[in-house]
Amino acid sequence: MNAILPAGYRAGYPGGDLMIPRFRDAGEVTLDLFHRDGRIADRWLGFHPREFALLWRLAEHPGERMTRRQLLAEVWRIHIDPETNSVAVHVARVRSKLEPFGLSRLIATHRQGGYFLDTPPAPDGYLIAHAEPD
Repeated sequence: MNAILPAGYRAGYPGGDLMIPRFRDAGEVTLDLFHRDGRIADRWLGFHPREFALLWRLAEHPGERMTRRQLLAEVWRIHIDPETNSVAVHVARVRSKLEPFGLSRLIATHRQGGYFLDTPPAPDGYLIAHAEPD
């Protein structure tokens, strides 16, 4: 199987300098790559593989808009438009699993189309900024 990885992604290749993390936070949800599921505190959410992959990808860059086409290509590895609403259906399923925790708005719909992970500021009230190297 040949996966298309984003530019600069060298995990798993000899000399690769990037390791794929086992855990990724999506707001109050902890995503576990080993289990391919998410949990809130000690409760597993029971994500299906595509639901997990969708949230994992959005959590990679919180706040960054991902279009439907980008999600189809990067999450589903589909490079043609299937003219279905499968992305919207999976977003709705993830939202319904987050609803009992009051977190259904974690995946937000962007006004220009697509979706993004809408996470609150860091616990101390400040946004984390990445410094540019000198």
